[in-house]
Formats: sequence, C-alpha cells, structure tokens
Amino acid sequence: LIDKSDKYDSRDVERLQQDDKWVENYLLWRHDVVDDTLKMIDESFQWRKEYTVNDLTESVLPKWLFENGALFLHGYDKEGYKLFWFKVKHHVRDPKQQLEKKKLVAFWLEHYARRDHGKPLTVVFDMAETGISHIDLDFVRFIVSCFTDYYPNFLTKIVIFEMPWIMNAAFKIVKGWLGPDAISMLKFTNKNDVQEYISGEYLPPHMGGTDSFKYSYPPLVDDDFQTPLCENGPITSEDEHESKEEIDADTKETGELNEEQNLNQKKMNSVEQISKSEETDKTEFKPKNAKKALSTFKGPLLHISPAEELYFGSKETGEKKCLIVLTNVTKNVVAFKVRTTAPEKYRVKPSNSSCEPGTSLDIIVSLHGGFAASLQDRFLIMAAEMDQSSGAGVPELTQFWKEVPRTKVMEHRLRCHVIESSKPSSLTLKENAFNIPAKTNEDLHIQLTHLLQINRRFQEQIDRCLWFQQLSVVLSLLSVAVVAFCFYLTYTQRS
Repeated sequence: LIDKSDKYDSRDVERLQQDDKWVENYLLWRHDVVDDTLKMIDESFQWRKEYTVNDLTESVLPKWLFENGALFLHGYDKEGYKLFWFKVKHHVRDPKQQLEKKKLVAFWLEHYARRDHGKPLTVVFDMAETGISHIDLDFVRFIVSCFTDYYPNFLTKIVIFEMPWIMNAAFKIVKGWLGPDAISMLKFTNKNDVQEYISGEYLPPHMGGTDSFKYSYPPLVDDDFQTPLCENGPITSEDEHESKEEIDADTKETGELNEEQNLNQKKMNSVEQISKSEETDKTEFKPKNAKKALSTFKGPLLHISPAEELYFGSKETGEKKCLIVLTNVTKNVVAFKVRTTAPEKYRVKPSNSSCEPGTSLDIIVSLHGGFAASLQDRFLIMAAEMDQSSGAGVPELTQFWKEVPRTKVMEHRLRCHVIESSKPSSLTLKENAFNIPAKTNEDLHIQLTHLLQINRRFQEQIDRCLWFQQLSVVLSLLSVAVVAFCFYLTYTQRS
C-alpha cells in the first residue's frame, strides 16, 4: 500500500500507519477479510485524494450549497447515533453542480468523522413533498458509496421517510448497489412508524415530531447550535436578547444573581488554588483512569475550564448547576457567547458578554425548570477579539457578532456528563478533585463490537487447537498401533 502512495494523499497514508482504530474499522467493515480490506483502503484513499477530502473547508465550497439546506447534521436517533439529513425536496438534479454537491457530502462526513472520532451515523432521506425533478439516482448512489466504500464502519441505518411510489422501481436499483449487509440497514417509514427509530424530539412537525429546529446559514460549523441562549431560558432571536422584558426579569432575580456571584467568587478562589498547585506540583499522584476535574482547553483567545465535559447530577442526585471558567489570554477585550443543542433546558449567566484582557470570568450553567441533563446535550462557546475602540454593551456586542468574520471566531465544544452516583462531582458547584466519566452508548457499542471480534478470533484459535489435538491423538494411536503390529510380527517370526 505504501509503495503506491503517489496515488494517495500522504496525510492519509501517515494516519493509516498511526491510527489503529481507523485500520480496525476497515477490518470490521470488511469482516476481517484482509484482501477486501486492502481493496477498500485503496479505493477510499484514491477517492479521498480525488475529492481533496483533507482540504475541504467551509471557505472552499460555494456559499449557496450551505444556504440550500439539503444536507446537514442534526439530532440523534433512539440509539444515540447522530442523524445525517438529506432533505430531498431541496435537491434538484443538475449535472453542472453535481461535483460540488458531492464535495458537500464529503465535507459533512469528514467534518463529523474528525470531530466525534468516527462514531457511526444514521442517514435520513426525508422524501416528503418530492417529485420527479428531485430524483437523482447518481447522487443517491454517491451517498450510499460514501458509507459502503469510503467511510468504514460509519453507517448504522438508512431511514427513508415517505418514499413516493414513483421511486419504487428506482430503489430496487439502489438495493442492487448496497449488498446484503447494507440492505438490512434500510428502514422504509412514514408518519406512523418513523418514531420506531427516531423520537419525536428530533423529528420536525411534518414527520409527526415536535422539533422546532430550523436549518439556517450561518452558523454552520456545528448545525446543533442554531439557537442562541438567553440568561433566563430559551429565546427565538438575538434581538429578543435586548428586550425590556428580559431586562425586567433580570432585575427581579438580582438576589439570586448576587448569591450565585458569591458562589462564583468562592469557586474562583478554589480554581486559582488548584491551578497553582497543578503548576508547582507536577508529580502529584493521579488515580488510574481518573479525569482531572479542572482540565483546561488552551485556545488562542480563551482558556476554558473544564476542557471537555460539564458534569450534572441525575434526577436522583439533583445537582443542577455547573461552572465554566473563561480566562482571556489576549491583550484585547474578547467577546463570547454560549449556544447549546437544548436551549429549552438550560440557562446560562452570562451567555453573551465580554472578558477583559488577562482576567477570568465565571459562567454558571443551570438546568431550567424540571429538566434533566442528557448525554446528547452539547454546548458551544464562541469567542472573538474586539477592537479596543469597541464598546462592550449589549448593542455593541450584537453589532459585533453580525460583522465579525467567521475565520476570526474561536469555537470550543463541551459535552454533558450525567453523574449517576450520589457522590457530587467536582465540576458542579461542589468540592471534589476527581471524577471517572461513564461510557456513552456509542462507546459501549464500539467496545462490545471489539470484544465480540476478539472473542471470535479466540474461538477460531481454540477450534484450531482442538483440531490439532484430535489430529495428535489420532497420530499417536496410529503410532501405537504400528508399534504393536511390529512387535506382533517380530513375535510371530520368532515363534
């Protein structure tokens, strides 16, 4: 494979040599048949170079592709797998635009594969309100090929919603491309049974769900974070953030704010003490498999603690608040705002503000009302450096975010983690130094698949050992029989 590296992007070859998980996914997808695995790697690597997959970014693709809204990632199915939506009614067959549209598919798949370490996807073909002009078998075949030939072990199922009768014949052709393994992943659904695979919270109303998500561009980097957060619960637009009603609500909650600020100050002192101890005592003992509570993401504009996960309690533990600490490491004011995948659940104080040079700022994330945190919830912190002449009031910030180029925006994502034990987490507003994160369903699924694969290999080795053992016994018996026969012949001759 390396001898033919001129056919491939050198970055893919290097990754193949270093990323055991990637190799394992190719093997799993081809059932451990080495020749088939090598063939898939060869084809996918050639395709990756042809489509310049490693260099596909938002800036190199036409803006109208993103504005079209035919392809995007949003929500999760009932098994916790990310949904890759293809809104067929927004797609019109046009040979001149086909290559660019295919590159958009590659952009989304590569974007997600890199971001979430290749956790599998569920593809949703939403075919509501489609007609003959939307039917494009070449494009459908390309999407299918991406999963069957180019991205190993990356597909869980294909949910097809309300396929028009006129496409029945066409999908018989599609089944011919898929092969037996992928055919079993096809799920033809309508409004009555689609919730067998996807719950209503991630289905739009026309599919019988309650998801009010509306795709728009920008933002794009992560489709989940379309809805801005408000300090007092969900809002529908940035303008509403400045509304008098919200200001009045903030005034009413001054007492609560002061209390939370006092908690913040105490926690900040704790953060500073722990940070200092981290710097001075690098030989500090760390329990095996334990995660440092106050790990820090060191970005170019802000350092963010924690680095990866916000730890909430379950309904039983009742812990409802978490702390995010932002530290401005620039010489200018840095504007920031917080978005979430579940704006109806969370309230953030502050959610749209600024941080002075060299200072730290506490953000309190609390569950709104009677909601409970979910492993699928995500937070996005967006930050950008402001000119010293710019003001930092609400009107100035609103205008700033409308004008700032996306290339100058730093983005960092945080996952949610739910603590099931009664012991409080150090990342909530409590004191604790370490926490061991639980596995997600996707992680357990991958581990289980891996263990089953190892078990099958052990079984094959045991079967071979038993075969050799049986062969040895037979040969031993034959040897004994031959020796006995020889003794018999010798005895008879002497007689």
